[in-house]
Amino acid sequence: HFSKMFTCRYKLPKTTASSALLSYKEQKPLCLFSLKGDLRGRAEMLNTGIRIRNVTRKDSGTYRCEISAKSEEGQHLGEATITLTVLVAPTTPVCEVPSSAMTGTVVELSCKETEGSPPSEYQWYKNGVALLEKTGTGSARAANITYTMNKKSGTLVSVITNSVITSYQEDPIYCLIQRCTGVLIQKYDLNVSGIIAAVVFVALVMALCGLGVFYAQKKGYFTSLLPESNRLTELQLEFMFTSKFIYL
Repeated sequence: HFSKMFTCRYKLPKTTASSALLSYKEQKPLCLFSLKGDLRGRAEMLNTGIRIRNVTRKDSGTYRCEISAKSEEGQHLGEATITLTVLVAPTTPVCEVPSSAMTGTVVELSCKETEGSPPSEYQWYKNGVALLEKTGTGSARAANITYTMNKKSGTLVSVITNSVITSYQEDPIYCLIQRCTGVLIQKYDLNVSGIIAAVVFVALVMALCGLGVFYAQKKGYFTSLLPESNRLTELQLEFMFTSKFIYL
């Protein structure tokens, strides 16, 4: 556990009264800094300074020392800003990497840790080579992949290609604040030729079926299948037509 001491030194004009008011303020609200809440028992005022014991990540922030005193010219106001950054070591990040992906798709890899202070920056490596934020230069060319990387959020977006997967299988890709466990991405190729062959085969079968139905109908195959009682001979049709004509 560590302590932090803020000291606010000031020099009053000669025309100023001997008494002065010293106060500490936080950046957010413009109110007198008071030793309340979690600072109670951990902070104390020492002359023109303030000491905070057992500092935590929550104590990080911008503090302002303000001095006001009455003078012949009116109230004098002076202030100084102090920024406190409490350093906290990052923990081992959690990497989220898909275990498999299809060639030509886009995958997003993420690296997260929440303990570091100030907020951690992330670095990705592939085959032991650091990936740069701008692709196509330096080690990005050496890595031979296309990607976009955000060092602040820890995300890496990459297009899956054969060269990418080959490299992933030779050596896992990993993120570094503290090195997380590398993850291999398995590649599955989309069998385009097989899909096309299947579509062509189905189309040929449907075409042959259609031609067969047309040929059978033309040859009267479906008519011959009707019951004998439902079929009319040409002689019967001619008789019915003639009878109707005579009646009219």
